[in-house]
Amino acid sequence: MTTVTQLFNLGNTYQTPGVLECIPLNDVHQSLARHQEGDWGDLGREDKEDNDQAVWMGGRILSAYRASTGEKFWIITEADRSATTVLLPSEY
Repeated sequence: MTTVTQLFNLGNTYQTPGVLECIPLNDVHQSLARHQEGDWGDLGREDKEDNDQAVWMGGRILSAYRASTGEKFWIITEADRSATTVLLPSEY
């Protein structure tokens, strides 16, 4: 059995229309788990460090992933951990 570390609460989760249309649901679920575990996906070192700090000090958390279809998408958790949104970069 694998133990998964959830570093923070996601709050309510939302998907934008673009994600609902373009990103397979399984990719969304896998990426939400990665996001919550601290795997920030396709971000640079500085952005990853910002996320690490935000987990412990408070602040918005942004991860970037690529779906199995090749489409890039983001996951953003609000600083107060009330909500997490999965969106396409063009919907930001």
